[in-house]
Amino acid sequence: MMKRDYYEVLGAAKGATKDEIKKAYRNLALKYHPDRVASDKKKEAEEKFKDISEAYAVLSDDQKRVQYDQFGHEGIGARYTNEDIFRGADFSSIFEDLGFGGSIFENVFSDFGAEVFGGHRRRSGPQRGSDLQHDVEISFEEAASGAERTLVIPRFELCDTCRGSGAAPGTHRAKCQRCNGAGKINTQHGFGFFISRTCDKCGGEGAVIQNPCPKCRGNGRQSVERRIHVKIPAGVETGTRIRISGEGEAGVRGGPRGDLYVALYVKPHEIFQRQDNHIICEVPVDFVTASLGAEVDVPTLDGKVKLKMPAGTQSGKIFRLRGKGIPSLHGYGRGDELVRVIVETPTNLTNEQRELLRKFSELSSDRTYPAESSFLDKIRRLFK
Repeated sequence: MMKRDYYEVLGAAKGATKDEIKKAYRNLALKYHPDRVASDKKKEAEEKFKDISEAYAVLSDDQKRVQYDQFGHEGIGARYTNEDIFRGADFSSIFEDLGFGGSIFENVFSDFGAEVFGGHRRRSGPQRGSDLQHDVEISFEEAASGAERTLVIPRFELCDTCRGSGAAPGTHRAKCQRCNGAGKINTQHGFGFFISRTCDKCGGEGAVIQNPCPKCRGNGRQSVERRIHVKIPAGVETGTRIRISGEGEAGVRGGPRGDLYVALYVKPHEIFQRQDNHIICEVPVDFVTASLGAEVDVPTLDGKVKLKMPAGTQSGKIFRLRGKGIPSLHGYGRGDELVRVIVETPTNLTNEQRELLRKFSELSSDRTYPAESSFLDKIRRLFK
C-alpha cells in the first residue's frame, strides 16, 4: 500500500516551519488521540495517530526532512528503520500539558518497535545506546574494487569519572520520594478514572541524583570524537549500509552500546553506468570504421582493451566483455562489461567530402543497405 505524502498527512505546506509542523501535528493528535475517541472508533484513530506521528517524527527532524524532501519515502526507508524514524522525536513537549500518560504511546507504537518521548521510553532499567549513521561518498571505481576510510564519529560514551552512574564519585542515586521509586504518578479523575503522569521530579527514572557528577553533570555520558577505520567491500552500491556492531552511542545504566551504520553513496561515472553487476559503456565510432571493421580501444575498470569490431557493425550493437564488470558483493564472480556501439554521423563536411559521399551513394545498391531496402519493401507492400 502506497504511503501518503507526509506533508499531506499533516496538512502542512512543504515549506512549513518547524513551529507550523508542530502546530499541525498537535491539532491532529488532539483529534485522533485514542484516549479522546469513542471505543468503536479507537482502532481507526490509532492507525491515523500512527500516521501523523510518523510524519511528524520525520518532518520535525532536519536531517530526516532533507532526506525525505530529496528522495521521498524510498529515501527514508533506505536509511532508517522504524525505530530510527521515531528516535529523537520530541513528543513530550507537545503532550505533557494535556494530561496524556506515556503508556498510551507505548501501546499505540508497540508494533513499530519505536521508542518515544524524546527518544526513549521512561524506564529505570538498562537501555541500549542509540544507533548512529554516517554518510560516506565513494567513487565508482572504489565501489567496484573496495576501499577503506577512517571516519571521525562524534558520539556519547560513558563518563570516565562516574562510569555512567551520573552521581559524583563516592555517592549513589537515591529513590525518588515523590513517586516512591515508581517513575510515575497516578491521579484520579472521577469514579474509577486515572491519568498516569511521568514523575516530574525524577523524569520517570524512579531515582534522583542528589550529588551530580561534576564532569557529566549527572548525565552519565560525555560527548567525544572517535576515529573508526572502515573497510568497504567490493561490489557495494548507493544505499548499501555497512553495520559496525557496538560503535554507536553508549548505553544508559549499563545497557549495551548501539551500532554504527555507514551509508554509502556512489558518485556517477563519466563513462560507465551500472546495471546490476554489469557495467555499460557507450563507444562512439565513425561510420567508416563501422563499415570496414577495425580494432578499437575500449575503456574498462582494469584499463584499456582492444575490441575487434567486424565490418558492417550497426549503431546500437552490443559487445560483451566477460568478467569486466562489478564483483559480486557476496563473492560470487564478477559481472560483464556491455559495450554499446554508437555510429556517429559526420557533420561539418567540406565540399569535397560531400561530393565523395554523393558518389558513394550513386555506387550503392540494395546490398549496401539491406535493412533500409527491406523496410522500403515493406512500405511498398503496405500501401499497394
